[in-house]
Amino acid sequence: MRFANKVAVVTGAARGIGKACATRLFDEGASVVLADIDADVLAATAREFGSPDRVHATVTDVSSKAQVDALVAEAVAVFGGIDIMVNNAGIAMMQNLLDITEADYDAVLSVNLKGPFLGVQAAGRQMIAQGRGGVIINMSSINSRLSNPRVTTYAISKGGLNQLTGTASIAFAPHGIRVCGVGPGTIMTAMVDGSFISNDDERRMVLSRTPAGRYGTPEEVAAVVAFLASDDASYMSGQTVYPDGGRLILNYTVPVED
Repeated sequence: MRFANKVAVVTGAARGIGKACATRLFDEGASVVLADIDADVLAATAREFGSPDRVHATVTDVSSKAQVDALVAEAVAVFGGIDIMVNNAGIAMMQNLLDITEADYDAVLSVNLKGPFLGVQAAGRQMIAQGRGGVIINMSSINSRLSNPRVTTYAISKGGLNQLTGTASIAFAPHGIRVCGVGPGTIMTAMVDGSFISNDDERRMVLSRTPAGRYGTPEEVAAVVAFLASDDASYMSGQTVYPDGGRLILNYTVPVED
């Protein structure tokens, strides 16, 4: 129970990696605030926990400063503070670079980069006011370091997010607040299945670049988040850790069976 008496806020918590992160933190003792823009799925997810005394759900658009500030304020009002902030909410669009409109660019960057920036600010202010430190974790991607023009806006947003993680870690270090990133490889979630992999050829292409020979699971990412949020990672800040099945380090392709 590494997170007994801790309060965690997780954005994009209704499904996928966010849900897995919230579940792992909850299972290890934390009280958890679940935030998501999808009200119906969020409500269903909150009911699955079956513990209203330790789980609170609130509909949040992370691209809105007012709503992110309200999210952190709600965590304080319901549970008395905030110790862990997981900025996980994200979206992706598969487009050719020249087809990206200004609206497309703004839509992705507002959720994937502006949203975490607002979350870092709001959580950081509250943690500094509390005076007991804290941990902020930003959900990046291997696409922060790989160049894939099919997901240009997503890759740009995640590259910027890595810089936010590093910059915030330096700014908050004097207050005992650690800021880290997690950059998953190909994790089989609804977003990946719809945006990144749409046919068997794309599946084979991804696996040919993944030494582990399989997709990752949301629970495997959540385990890394839990480690970084815990005192076991007390000397880690500013880094982005990549649970990716070896994909980033690979400089060749590997055979994939049908």
